[in-house]
Amino acid sequence: MSTTEVPPFHRDDPVGQAEQPVAHPPVADAETWRQELAALRVREKAATRELDAIAAQRRRLPMVQLPDYTLVGPDGPVRLVDIFHGRSQLITYHHMWEPGAEWQCGGCTGFTSQFTRLDFLDPYDARFVIITQGQIDEALTYKAKVGNTMEWYSTADSPFGADVDAPPGGGFGVNVFLRDGDTVYRTWHTNGRGTEQLSYEFALIDLLPYGRREQWQDSPKGWPMTPTYGGWLDSPDVAQLYGPQQAGE
Repeated sequence: MSTTEVPPFHRDDPVGQAEQPVAHPPVADAETWRQELAALRVREKAATRELDAIAAQRRRLPMVQLPDYTLVGPDGPVRLVDIFHGRSQLITYHHMWEPGAEWQCGGCTGFTSQFTRLDFLDPYDARFVIITQGQIDEALTYKAKVGNTMEWYSTADSPFGADVDAPPGGGFGVNVFLRDGDTVYRTWHTNGRGTEQLSYEFALIDLLPYGRREQWQDSPKGWPMTPTYGGWLDSPDVAQLYGPQQAGE
């Protein structure tokens, strides 16, 4: 059982001007590979069990009763309780917003572009929507521009966003709410890298031999590297891929 070093592969550089050598995993026989995979699997399974335990603790969190907020949706003012559309549970993604900007936060735009089919939440009596500090007309124009399919609501004229840790000029975040009749409770919140667990993009990219290729990550010597966020789609990229021109509109 052994591993073998072989010469670096070659690949086109990011602008396709030349081939650059790039390191790669050592080549091993099948038995060695299976043993290494089994050792990694022990840690992967431990992480899965830890996530199960975290989810169990999350289900035991207390909750906070909220006032009767009014936001604005595509059809005008709407109470927070009515955004549930009769369901008992609601997830909100709070999209960063800069009034009047041609392009909004690339991270938020790219993250929310993943969510094109949300009907799977119906059997769980839940919805998932976007909340933004942008005025609703501007927000809906941007939604169409980048091809976003989630339902958007504005908290520009409501303290709701600020009260759930997404104030004007602030960052992004995720909140979860529970409805009991006309009373709404806040049950969970995260921001920063806490939102990664909601993304299939990072889960898939992290499976690749080179991973995210970001400089802050612990990768073997010689792995291809880019600056942090270097591989992320920016807002114009999302619009080009998913916007109305791609839908033939």
